[in-house]
Parts: sequence; C-alpha cells; structure tokens
Amino acid sequence: MSDLELRPRRPERVVVLALDGVYPFELGIPSRILGAADGHYEVLTCSVDGRPVRTNADFTIGVAHGPEILRTADTVVVTSMAPVHIPVELSAEVTAALALIRPDARIVSICTAAFVLAEAGLLDGRRATTHWQVADLFRRRYPQVDLDPDVLFVADGRILTSAGAASGVDICLHIVRTDHGSELANAVARRCVVPPFRDGGQAQYIEQPVPESGAASTAATRAWALERLDEPLTLADLAGHARMSLRTFARRFGDEVGLSPGRWLIQQRVARARHLLEASDLPVDRIAAEVGFATGASLRQHLHAAIGVSPQTYRRTFQQTR
Repeated sequence: MSDLELRPRRPERVVVLALDGVYPFELGIPSRILGAADGHYEVLTCSVDGRPVRTNADFTIGVAHGPEILRTADTVVVTSMAPVHIPVELSAEVTAALALIRPDARIVSICTAAFVLAEAGLLDGRRATTHWQVADLFRRRYPQVDLDPDVLFVADGRILTSAGAASGVDICLHIVRTDHGSELANAVARRCVVPPFRDGGQAQYIEQPVPESGAASTAATRAWALERLDEPLTLADLAGHARMSLRTFARRFGDEVGLSPGRWLIQQRVARARHLLEASDLPVDRIAAEVGFATGASLRQHLHAAIGVSPQTYRRTFQQTR
C-alpha cells in the first residue's frame, strides 16, 4: 500500500455564503446536515465582506470568514433571504464574491437564493427550482431558466437548486447520498431526526383556495358541489344548479376559478382525499368512494398526478403528526 493510499482523505470543504436578509434557519442547514456526515465535510461560513450579516429576524450573525474563502471551496451553498431582500441586480460585492468560486466547484442554492444564481447567469439554459410563492416572479425575470416549481430540488450538473426552507435539508441529504451513498445519508437523517428522503414535490404543501368572487358568480354552485363530492356530478348538474346554459356556466366558471369545472372537481376531490388520508384510517377504496372517485385505482392515479405520491406514502408522511 502506497503512502498516498494511507494518507487520510481531506474532507470536502463546503463554504456557505450568507447574504443580507438571510433566514437563520436555512443558514444553519448545511452545517447541521453535512456536519453530521462522519467528518466527510468541513463547513465554513462567509459573507461578502467578512462583516456580520443582517438576518430577516431581529439579530445579526457574525461570520468567521470573508469572501476569499470561496476560492478554496469544493461546494458553495448560497442560502435564502427574505423576499424583500431578493436582489433586482447583484451588488458589486456579491458579484466579486461569486467570481472567486472555482469553475469546477459545486454550487447550491436554497430557496430564494436561486435568484442570486440566476442573476449571475449561472442558471442560463439549466433546469432549476425555487420557492413556489416566488415562482411567477422568477419566471418573469429569468425566462432563460427552465424553472420547475413543483419539485423539492433540482440537480443539473454542478448546479443544484432547492425550494423553500426544509428543502435545504433534502438537498444536503442528496449531496451526502450522491457523494457517499444511501447508508451514510440515512444515518445522517436519523441523527438529525428528519426523513431520509421525501417523496413528491412542493405541490403537496401548496394550498390552493378557490378565489373569492362577486355576487353574480358560480360560488353558490361550487359550495353546493362541495357538499356532494361523493356523487357523480356532471357539467349539466352544475349548470342546472346555477340556472345557466352549459356554455355560459363553463365560461363564467373558468373566468372566476381559472379551471374548467371538471378539473376543479378533480382538484377538490383530491383535496378531500388528502384530508381523509391525514385524519382517518379509512381504507383507500373507501376514501375513493367518499370523495367521488370510482375506484381506489382512480384515486391513486389522480393523487399521484397532483402531488407525485401514492395514498400510502402520503398517509405515512402526514399521519406521523396525529
């Protein structure tokens, strides 16, 4: 065995870049998750000028390093900031700090930090994600980025982006899993008391209430339908209740809700099924009947299309808090 083989491997250096308005929770995720990986990672934190960083809370955070430490990073994590701090354009200090990153370094964003990477041109032509609440703003600013707001994280080559808050945990576990295998990633998850892998995407955490509408609307019919989701409601049934022609009802419904009546009914049935999966122990076939799906297979198909997971997986995830 050679001296080189006997020499202990240097831990991967991960440098976390904290910007003004940073969320303290997200700032701590890389250190907490990667720091639990049996010494495989050395996690350091820096700011663009080495000075304390204002958070979105009522305190500032002191950091031990200035931007020069970015030159030594194998992985750089840019952590999220409050939406009011999302930059319209990068400051000279941030631009200079990002320029110090080695071309072969892995770059990771958590939540709104995707705006920083996009503004720097690092996401051009790449697939990426960010928090669903700012997805429309991101699309308007950066049409050259292939944004997918439905997933928890995206790994596109050396650039990784994640969605809101806890998805920073998901992406750090993904890094451990990619670098060192599932066994270590699962051990890290157990130590930090978090799921080793979350099925589905952001869609399962997004509330989609029906928009408020005026008096001359389909609101009364929507309320009526919600009381009868277990019945085989048709467009004719809905239009008849609203005392409108099929064509008028479909047009007005689409104007008010932004969906066709059929699509809306499926959405409401899925939402009711999710509630029953969380709050009851009813079998899947029984839940399907309760919400108006013909079979359990139909419920499975629609739930997977909506949020990317099976009823059993969804129930396991959300019943743990009951």
